[in-house]
Amino acid sequence: MYENDGGLLSPRDAYRLMLKDYPDVMDIGQMCEALGVSTKTGYKLLKDGKIEYLKIGRAYRIPKAHILRYLKIICSTFCGVAGYGVDLHRIDAES
Repeated sequence: MYENDGGLLSPRDAYRLMLKDYPDVMDIGQMCEALGVSTKTGYKLLKDGKIEYLKIGRAYRIPKAHILRYLKIICSTFCGVAGYGVDLHRIDAES
């Protein structure tokens, strides 16, 4: 389902696979873990408006869809190449 002919994932599918073990709405700790950033950086992403969030009382809640949107923007900025994908074989070798 996630592999195409060359064993590559589209960025969209890669991000979905990366977040599959997380709930649809995450707290700040889960978001930071999923993105591989510190809590301080996670709060900065929210404060700077790079990732949309809901604030319930004192707690931040971040829908997975908003994280996917952020990752899509980051990839379109830095990947810059049509057809860019993630090499599954390289990921397995690095694990």
